[in-house]
Amino acid sequence: MPVDTQETDTEELDFMRAMARVPGPVVVTTTVDESGRRWGFTASSFVSLSLAPPLVTVSLGKKASTHAAFTVADHFMVNVLAEDQADVARRFATSGADRFAAGDTVPLERGLPGVPEAVVRLVCRMHDVVDGGDHSILVGRVLDCATAAGRAPLVYVDRGFARTAAPEGARAR
Repeated sequence: MPVDTQETDTEELDFMRAMARVPGPVVVTTTVDESGRRWGFTASSFVSLSLAPPLVTVSLGKKASTHAAFTVADHFMVNVLAEDQADVARRFATSGADRFAAGDTVPLERGLPGVPEAVVRLVCRMHDVVDGGDHSILVGRVLDCATAAGRAPLVYVDRGFARTAAPEGARAR
């Protein structure tokens, strides 16, 4: 069967509906700028990119208030949230909120602000910032990993948070 070579973009709303059906981990990504100011945002577009070297990506909207701070950051931390941390995800997704006011994000590995009870924390050195349409793709080279035993991750799907079961035998290493 021949392939239709007339390429047109899908409708934006159709694309949004389709992608809403794809579950993704919920992460809070944090950094500190040169003046010591902490920055953070919530994302569900986080993936592993490479094993050698260890690379991950997280996407950040170009209109986000945190965009300028992250695209020039030397280091950042990705906190994969646990199933009981939806409140943290909501706070870091709220524009204009003091995202660090609750005190549940503290200096951790390499002095970066982190969520101590996160399922996974990855400290990254900025490897690259890639244009991704209306988003910038932050590519981080993973320097440190911390994991929490027995914690199930928070997932975002169908425009809401969902819980999963931690795999049997899951443990920190």
